[in-house]
Amino acid sequence: MLSKLQQLGNNLDGRYANDDELQFMDTYISSFDARVDAYRQIKAVEKEIVESVLTKMQTSYPTLLLPKGEDMQNKWKQDTFRVLRHSAMTVLLDDPEQMRQQFLYWFQSIMQAFGAQEACNITYLLMQDVVRTTLPKDVSNLLCPILEMNRNFLGSKIKNS
Repeated sequence: MLSKLQQLGNNLDGRYANDDELQFMDTYISSFDARVDAYRQIKAVEKEIVESVLTKMQTSYPTLLLPKGEDMQNKWKQDTFRVLRHSAMTVLLDDPEQMRQQFLYWFQSIMQAFGAQEACNITYLLMQDVVRTTLPKDVSNLLCPILEMNRNFLGSKIKNS
């Protein structure tokens, strides 16, 4: 939303916006209540989501968070909460471009520096399953595409454009 508003402002160059250019605002306004509700629901169950993902990872990938014998679970939790909170804000604002530009590119370089792509790939894949079983369908339909974007950015070994 904010990125679209900024782009609209840059493109108008002293003229009024036409109806087609304003359509995204109508769409956002009509989805606003659902987005606020989704944000609140994600916030209410964030701990349950992260703990469920961690349990699934420990069961299916018991050594993934133990690279070189070092227990990375606490760092993983901290990072996962951070990404989930940014994802919830992206649901609220309907602005994946802002998340990409202001968070994912930066965080991707950190995950690559620590060789955490596999853990990220699995985390956000499993998280989509957990979200689908934890949150209502309308909320998971808003959040899962963002989680997939996170998986694509943070779980890949090459930079995305």
